[in-house]
Amino acid sequence: MNGMMRSRSISVSIAVPPADVYAFASDPANLPRWASGFCRSVAFVNGQWVVESPVGRATVRFAAANTFGVLDHFVLLPSGIEIFSPLRVIPNGSGSEVVFTLFQAPGMSEEQYREDARLVEQDLLTLKRVLEGSTQG
Repeated sequence: MNGMMRSRSISVSIAVPPADVYAFASDPANLPRWASGFCRSVAFVNGQWVVESPVGRATVRFAAANTFGVLDHFVLLPSGIEIFSPLRVIPNGSGSEVVFTLFQAPGMSEEQYREDARLVEQDLLTLKRVLEGSTQG
């Protein structure tokens, strides 16, 4: 594919205004609450966000705060490989659509890619439960 990676967009609709979804999801301290497939714990160490992931300690760089719903991030794995993870919060009526684009990295098997997609979908559904649950009652 001329150096291009295969990709798949995974999305979830959340019955919460985009600004609220963005505010919650853009705070790295909230990652363990909704992205457990990626982040078991997080800490700000020496000017970097460090997460304990299923593959070990990784550092994460996030897009600067913005009004466009862009939550892109770069994950530097213990192996030295850096992964680009595009993430967007898009208005959907009075709620939000959260869209994550998953790339199949070079050398990643079909099974690993499917498992990554499953974990991303699970994390997005957890985000939906956390945010919608906090607005009810």
